[in-house]
Amino acid sequence: MISPNTIQQILSRIDIIEIVGTFVKLKKRGTNYLGLCPFHNEKSPSFTVSPAKEIYKCFGCGRSGNSIGFLMEHEKYTYVEALRWLAQRYNVEIEETEVSPEQKLQQQSAESLFIINNFAQQFFTNHLLNTEEGQDIGLSYLKQRGFREEIIKKFQLGFNPEARDSFSKAAIQAQYNIELLQKSGLVAIRDERPVDNYRGRIIFPIHNQSGKVVGFGARILKTNDKAPKYINTPENDIYVKSKILYGSYFARQA
Repeated sequence: MISPNTIQQILSRIDIIEIVGTFVKLKKRGTNYLGLCPFHNEKSPSFTVSPAKEIYKCFGCGRSGNSIGFLMEHEKYTYVEALRWLAQRYNVEIEETEVSPEQKLQQQSAESLFIINNFAQQFFTNHLLNTEEGQDIGLSYLKQRGFREEIIKKFQLGFNPEARDSFSKAAIQAQYNIELLQKSGLVAIRDERPVDNYRGRIIFPIHNQSGKVVGFGARILKTNDKAPKYINTPENDIYVKSKILYGSYFARQA
């Protein structure tokens, strides 16, 4: 858990105009600031932010709260995720209160999975955009299906080569833990050798509400009656299928 001292440091540095202004265009009106409410559609601004009271209030839909409440409502963060976002914003070093060995192990596993998924996303995207195989097979398929280049890049789409262990080799060479690679769903062990689970497939990264990659969807391109058309990441410490809606991170402001 985040220590009370860290929370106090974060709270003392918060500027609600700066935080809300990251997501809403605000104009000064007297002592307050006014903008279009991000929580409902309106043509005339009724969303007011008070720097003196450190609160926001919409007189159209009734939503109100402080900076942390705004982040939780707008970005769909948990309380702890909002605090971590603010800590990063204001360069506050987070102190953690003592946690149980089981909790610590789970936190370490989750952090490692985020790092592995980020590595994988960059690997797949690079192979889609910058290799001959990726361009000839993956990119040409996406363009045939009407995917524009800006959409491909925005959603960080990728391609896993057809070779048995292209990603596995790269990940192991980068010294990622083989057990965590299996837990992520990216790698499997067959005949006592690591192999790619998503080889020869278009890769769709799945992002959480803070934009981190929590999993992948992978679509096969070659006709193969034995292989499933789509493979998705198995549930793990950071990916729970029922709590994630694909594309919600990119649509959060809408």
